[in-house]
Amino acid sequence: MLFRCDILAAEDMVDVVSGMLAMRVSSGWEEQSLPDGRVCFVVHAHDVLFIQGLTKELHVLHPSLDIVVSSVTEQDWQQVWREYFTPVACGECFLVLPPWRERDTLLGGRLPIIIEPRSAFGTGHHASTVLCLEAISELYQAGCVAEGMSFLDLGTGSGILGIGCCRLGLRGIGLDTDPLAVENALENKERNNCRKFRLAMGSMECVKRRHFDLVLANILAGPLRELAPDIGRAVKKNGCLVLSGILTTQADEVEASYRHEGFSAARRKQAGEWTALIWDGAM
Repeated sequence: MLFRCDILAAEDMVDVVSGMLAMRVSSGWEEQSLPDGRVCFVVHAHDVLFIQGLTKELHVLHPSLDIVVSSVTEQDWQQVWREYFTPVACGECFLVLPPWRERDTLLGGRLPIIIEPRSAFGTGHHASTVLCLEAISELYQAGCVAEGMSFLDLGTGSGILGIGCCRLGLRGIGLDTDPLAVENALENKERNNCRKFRLAMGSMECVKRRHFDLVLANILAGPLRELAPDIGRAVKKNGCLVLSGILTTQADEVEASYRHEGFSAARRKQAGEWTALIWDGAM
């Protein structure tokens, strides 16, 4: 059975709800502008427990949100769902595509990242993920990261960023506090034959006293600020750091947290309402 979750958000809550869905709903969602100025976010999922958990998180985020859960006919949705996951070119290096498009897609010189869409974040369709893959591509082309270097992917989700790094010859570890994300990342790691990509459940406590040539964190602005001391310590001297999952309105505050840890001014990449902060030789 397929379940539908309709989330009605007032104008001042649209960015907040969008940010939450970006972190929790890898399969995408619909947005419908209503005549009264509100926006209706529509999420589909097969797992009723996932829908219930999402509803609970949204109500904790803002108790006044109007949320309706219903079941829908699945026959047509399966095809629509597959059509949504078209290949996505990210920077000069990568092409993200689902397994059912692997054989019929021309790579055009890009490296394939095959992602099975699950409930974990990271299919390549969200701007924050695209920004990260573009940043990795740019750092690689500039010689700031290279084959044999190490990486940390914090909040790995589907494992998409770590897989991209492995495609370029790096080796590293992906961390996530969500067991479903780790399970999905393991599946995608095997599908992409990334033997030098290790996965673990947890956060920065898993890599205490370890240092990496490249640190990636595509999470939310709040955790990025809170973890700034730990994330900063994980970056090798003259290493690279990429932070994403940041609404543009939050970018100054996040950057300030890392300036406080001794980092220089960040380079910024923006896509819509999302911003990535990049340090290429971070300190």
